Amino acid sequence: MGALVMGVGAGPLFGQHPSSVSPGPALVRHATGIFSTGPSSTEGALTLLLPTGAQGVGMGRAMSAIPGSQSAFWNPAGLARLEEEHFIVMRGDHLAGDATAFSLILARQPIGVLGLSFQLLDLGDQDFRDGEGNVLGSVSFRDNLAIVSFSTQILPMLDIGLNFKVFQSRITCRGECSSVTGTSYALDAGILSEPLAPLPLRVGIMIAHVGPNLQIINVEQADPLPTRLRAGVAYEVLHHLADVPGVRLWLTGEMEDKWRALGSPVLYLGGEMVVGEVDLFFLRAGYGQGQTGQSAGASVGFGLRYERFELGIAKRLSGAALSSESEPVHVSFGVVF
Repeated sequence: MGALVMGVGAGPLFGQHPSSVSPGPALVRHATGIFSTGPSSTEGALTLLLPTGAQGVGMGRAMSAIPGSQSAFWNPAGLARLEEEHFIVMRGDHLAGDATAFSLILARQPIGVLGLSFQLLDLGDQDFRDGEGNVLGSVSFRDNLAIVSFSTQILPMLDIGLNFKVFQSRITCRGECSSVTGTSYALDAGILSEPLAPLPLRVGIMIAHVGPNLQIINVEQADPLPTRLRAGVAYEVLHHLADVPGVRLWLTGEMEDKWRALGSPVLYLGGEMVVGEVDLFFLRAGYGQGQTGQSAGASVGFGLRYERFELGIAKRLSGAALSSESEPVHVSFGVVF
């Protein structure tokens, strides 16, 4: 009986769950592509592109110019000015699978902010069958992502941040087949600036997922990481329209492009209304163009910050996300200490 051999390759993307396969030099469908022993012309580790956290989902992924406690999964420079420690748990349901993440944020001002984050993406299970359809075992697909973040303020109007990430794609087989693990490392580097203070304008620029190819079987099979260049701006517009104490309205736009094939950027738009000075209420909305493995669509969300507790809920509204295969709700819960 031939062993199950897997590797990231070209093929279906997010939203297509694994199907039954045959042993030997087989093709195995996975949420990030078809696994095969041949060379690949596509990107690997595409689950790195999935959004994390209710704030980012609610704002349509336009997060590079937005600071906050969830910035480890967006632009790490957004952590630089946090004054208190945070612990946040984030749960999200994608078409690819179910994601659970957490971030521990340790503020050590004026030195900077350290973040420790982890995400587990459960991409589902499938039966492993021979050519006659007999079940020989079962295969589970899991992606793990660990992040160490550091961010600091280097000038009164300029913050910088770095992420060091370890990504692991784990395919575990129980039965007459082989388990496979692929691991890669990546860096994110970003800046966040308020260049025209006191004008309420923020500019965020970053490069994400820079690292060696993800190799599961051999060098020929290895896939490049989905390196992205992002640039965003955010502006508080309500002060131009009315003087409402304790209420702010931030609008943000962001462009994202493939680092290895510049010239076909996607656009993300978002808005966040913040009400309050100490205890806060957030109302969010956004829209994102389609990109690799993800459909275009709108999103909405809200958040609360009461004393030392934070809660956020967001939902995508695109037709694909409303399919019966996925419940498109993302929830974040945090504690400030």
